[in-house]
Amino acid sequence: MSDTRFQSDEWKIIETRFEPSRARDSESIFALGNGMMGQRANFEETYSGDTLQGSYVAGVYYPDKTVVGWWKIGYPEYFAKVPNAPSWIGIKIRIDGEELDLAKCTLRSFRRELDMKQGLLTRSFTVVMPSGRVAEVSAKRFLSMHEPEKAAISYSVRITGGAGTVEIIPWLSADVYNEDANYDEKFWENESSASDGDRAVVVAQTRKTAFVVATAMENVFTRNGRKAGEKTAITTTDKTAHCTFSATYADGDTFNVTKYAAVLSSFNHPLEGLAEKAMATAGEAAKKGFEAMLADHRRAWEKKWEHGDIVIRGDIAAQQGIRFNIFQLNQTYTGEDPRLNIGPKGFTGEKYGGSTYWDTEAFAFPFYLSTADTHVARNLLLYRYKHLGKAIENAGKLGFTAGAALYPMVTMNGEECHNEWEITFEEIHRNGAIAYAIYNYVRHTGDQDYLAEYGLEVLIAISRFWAQRATFSQEKHQYVILGVTGPNEYENNVNNNWYTNTLARWTLRYTCEMLDWLKDTSLVKYNSVISRTQLDTQCELSLWKEIIDNIYLPVHHDLGIFLQQDGFMDKVQQTVNDLDPAVRPLNQHWSWDRILRSVFIKQADVLQGIYFFEEEFSEEAIRRNFDFYEPRCVHESSLSASIHSVLAARLHDTERAYTLYLRTARLDLDDYNHEVKDGLHITSMAGTWLAIVEGFGGMRICNDRVCFNPAIPAAWESYSFIIRYRNNPFRVEVNGTKVNVVNLSGADIPLAVYGEQVTLKPGEEKRFGKQ
Repeated sequence: MSDTRFQSDEWKIIETRFEPSRARDSESIFALGNGMMGQRANFEETYSGDTLQGSYVAGVYYPDKTVVGWWKIGYPEYFAKVPNAPSWIGIKIRIDGEELDLAKCTLRSFRRELDMKQGLLTRSFTVVMPSGRVAEVSAKRFLSMHEPEKAAISYSVRITGGAGTVEIIPWLSADVYNEDANYDEKFWENESSASDGDRAVVVAQTRKTAFVVATAMENVFTRNGRKAGEKTAITTTDKTAHCTFSATYADGDTFNVTKYAAVLSSFNHPLEGLAEKAMATAGEAAKKGFEAMLADHRRAWEKKWEHGDIVIRGDIAAQQGIRFNIFQLNQTYTGEDPRLNIGPKGFTGEKYGGSTYWDTEAFAFPFYLSTADTHVARNLLLYRYKHLGKAIENAGKLGFTAGAALYPMVTMNGEECHNEWEITFEEIHRNGAIAYAIYNYVRHTGDQDYLAEYGLEVLIAISRFWAQRATFSQEKHQYVILGVTGPNEYENNVNNNWYTNTLARWTLRYTCEMLDWLKDTSLVKYNSVISRTQLDTQCELSLWKEIIDNIYLPVHHDLGIFLQQDGFMDKVQQTVNDLDPAVRPLNQHWSWDRILRSVFIKQADVLQGIYFFEEEFSEEAIRRNFDFYEPRCVHESSLSASIHSVLAARLHDTERAYTLYLRTARLDLDDYNHEVKDGLHITSMAGTWLAIVEGFGGMRICNDRVCFNPAIPAAWESYSFIIRYRNNPFRVEVNGTKVNVVNLSGADIPLAVYGEQVTLKPGEEKRFGKQ
């Protein structure tokens, strides 16, 4: 059931009352971004109540010194944090000397609306000031998707109840801090400000990393729709800039300020002249005007929705959920810069430091691979390729040699920056997710050149890591991998996690296969890869093949399931139904010791491996494992429900798949985990897309053909989505037992629907029926 705070709407998130106790929740839900910067939905006017102020700039980070009780060799020196950047949204309102503050005024009405179709946030409210004057406020805000260093706010206030004086003061401030600072330090220094009379700018530099951000504004004031005649005064301090507009008002007068902002960083621009360029950029925005900027912004969103929308008929809650997820994914990452990646919270909060996790490759990558131009997914892979040297350094710190690479669990620049030992040292399965993303990219795009130019270097370095991380067990006469943490983080320091061992074997095998393919295809390119990596094709490949043939994969023969790890059946076997709901979530009610000894699973682990390599298992084997592990999963990771939904749909349990889909689709809107105040779950939002396209749609890539085996939940009349295969878009619509496919591209598309194989010609439309 959807949260009653938000009205049901296919394209909008609508809030019709303000609840101070949930202000932070709404700041996350209504956050805006454009791939280059982001802004929580903090109020423009002063708000003295509880709030998490958040303005974020892509690529800018701060290395917050690690906090740890017992230092261990190999620990990173810092945990990367995305700094709360200088604030650009502020507009102070004073009426007869009284400051407008929703924490202190009497609120008569309130409405906030996020229009996802055009990326526009609007808010309107009416308050009674302590003096008795009534202020009716309306505000519009957007971060330009067309010109992503620009943003604009249109803010109006109508005053009734008499005549008096009003002050409208747009401001900028670098006097900001992060709540998640390990040592309560500010992340910024060397703040300064300047003005040229019409515009103002504040400039701040991050400590240690020396990123510089210049935030500028130009403001236009009107009274009752006409340009105001009163002059403004710009004042500055080291950390702030204020533009003060003062006027007398008559009963019913309406004042508006349009605030044009520019946010530029040294990540993208030369340091010299950055402040002047920021002011000039704000001036360009003001010259263009609010409506013209908004029109360009709308057109940019139209293009994203044109090939990225999912349409669901008959279920508004499901429709609203998927569009909210797609909207936030597109706000977070546009794929135009291979230096950038996707943080679990995107631009919506401080938690997880804005860093990159394995979530990108395992969950988010397929969304961008299938909904955007090929270069977007390629840039996600290039991000990892450019960090290969750092990944080799990371492995070296842990004792690995000869070009072995361990990609970081958490990173901004390729260095590991996570300081929990069970994750930093043991959650090594992230290496396998990166290898799998390369495979996923090549089979979807047909971009074999990527392997020769970049991909095989990464695969070889990861394979070297697996070869050194595996140990030959004299007792088992097989290779084992000891002391790991799998995706189920409610288990630490286990031996022979089935998922990790399976990924290691697959990576070694895939690397060998791709080397053989390249050798047969182009000896020149093959020799270049061997030369660049100094691969010993005799000794190293022999060892890899020995591990492939002899790696230990734990199974329970009586139950016919893969064991999550050695000793899993030693635990007291319970299911989630045995738990008292009052102790959920476990991580907020049980000691860590009790959680580790329990059978309960945080998220898909064995089932994550089955999801990746489904074609290797029979439907009956998938069913046995699903029926065993899903009842033991508490879904206390935001990444969990989507994978379970895909597999439930694969097993024709459409209603269970639907229940799990709603959990992932409305995870943040309905705040299932009671943590949306910290920011949205951006990477798990991609799992919502997986649940529809790969789950209900049954999409798979089978021998260079796009295959579908669709089903439809009982609550839906129909659903449709658009997929890019080899960069060629086509639409799939599912209506009952009928499936309609339209080729929107200029190339042939090889398809199979319910097993019927066809080649769809450009512009061709074909209907399929389930036999």
